[in-house]
Amino acid sequence: MVQNSETIIRFEDVSFEYGHNKPILAEVSFSLRRGSKTTIMGQNGAGKSTIFQLIAGTLKPESGSVITAPELTIAISRQVIPRDQLDLSVREFFLACFKEKIYDIDPRIDAVLEIVNLAAPHDRIVRSFSGGQQARLLLASALIQDADVLLLDEPTNNLDKAGIDHLRQFLIQYSKTCIVISHDANFLNAFTQGVLYLDIYTRKIEQYQGNYFNVVTQITARIEKENSKNARLAKEALENKEKANFFAMKGGRLRLLAKRMREKAEEMEEEQVDVRKEDRTIRPFQIQAQPDLIGEIVGITSLSIIKDHKPKTKKVDISLNKNQHLLLSGPNGIGKSTLLESLATGTAKGAIIQPGIKIGYYRQDFSTLNFEDTVYAALASATRELDEEEIRSVAAGFLINAEVIRTKIGNLSEGQKGLVAFALLVLQKPGLLILDEPTNHINFRHLPIIAKALDTYQGAMILVSHASEFVKQIRIDKVLDLDA
Repeated sequence: MVQNSETIIRFEDVSFEYGHNKPILAEVSFSLRRGSKTTIMGQNGAGKSTIFQLIAGTLKPESGSVITAPELTIAISRQVIPRDQLDLSVREFFLACFKEKIYDIDPRIDAVLEIVNLAAPHDRIVRSFSGGQQARLLLASALIQDADVLLLDEPTNNLDKAGIDHLRQFLIQYSKTCIVISHDANFLNAFTQGVLYLDIYTRKIEQYQGNYFNVVTQITARIEKENSKNARLAKEALENKEKANFFAMKGGRLRLLAKRMREKAEEMEEEQVDVRKEDRTIRPFQIQAQPDLIGEIVGITSLSIIKDHKPKTKKVDISLNKNQHLLLSGPNGIGKSTLLESLATGTAKGAIIQPGIKIGYYRQDFSTLNFEDTVYAALASATRELDEEEIRSVAAGFLINAEVIRTKIGNLSEGQKGLVAFALLVLQKPGLLILDEPTNHINFRHLPIIAKALDTYQGAMILVSHASEFVKQIRIDKVLDLDA
């Protein structure tokens, strides 16, 4: 059915760059049909979210054309709620989705909140919602527009299992055009019909048909074929060069033969294709614990949870020493992130953290980072022990190259911010590690390496994560279920 429907979005030789030193797309062409469900793949920082903005018209190409069907309406569910909207009420937040004034907004709000499985008073302030609840608000803000095209940027971030299952089923049944950016492979495979593959090095897009896992298999097979072809051409080119050198030394007519062989070798080198480097992963790393950790690092006897939109005190008995890992569980909105923030800032009333303990805090919205700092300035502020060369070496392990390290943090993709946050933890050497949804935005190829680093961390650790496959790879000594 999708194959026979009309083309509603078409990129024709589109190029785009930020400033003069950050090219994103180079003469990209592809088309999408009405009713299709497409995934955009690509490394952190490749420009996936930029494609969304070009489709929506909030960015314009440097050259080429982005052509959309007449009167096509487009709605974006972004990765995070803009900071200037966090202090709006729910009602004001949804009203901001429309250019014109909407008089019957409340019934429409109730309808979309039911779709995303979120009960929320319309006068509640957006900032007061948990990360998972804000993710549902973002999705609802796109759905309420009832647009022809739905653009979802990392929609599963912060969602608990129930929320992801709910969204997956919604997209399977969704009849309109949908384009999704996500690093959750199983989620994507449930509804994907095609893939746009964005290569960060060539800045080209390849278009594939099929579900997500089939496309990944196709890409892997193509990489193997390209590597095999390159190896054969390299071998033949080397043989021709060696023969050319031999005949050249003989002199006479053999010099002409040597020249031809060199030309043949050059042709073979030119035939070698640029194998995508997209599958690069971060280097294995360790988060070293603060030295000389002794006794109880953190003790928690009571905490505040949210039930029916009201705070309640919960008595607990948690004690963490060196090399003990705690998993904090519970549904979206119960207060996990609030507890982690209060522990990290020393404001948790029912908790005592040993004086002198250095805390490494990975916050899901990266608000602990100064977005005006360059990456290098942020990393350098975390350590006095290492010189510039050593800091750059740590950064390189997280795919933070010479260009990225000079970039302001606010200009990075969300995935790149996540990698910067992990590099900071390596440099900080904390005694207490507090991690709030550390898999959000991160390319799934990096996750086993991150899990290994957390598994072997020898300080005290408190982890919140709804990514069950990720958590299974980490040693967990204690579990605190806030909903129990």
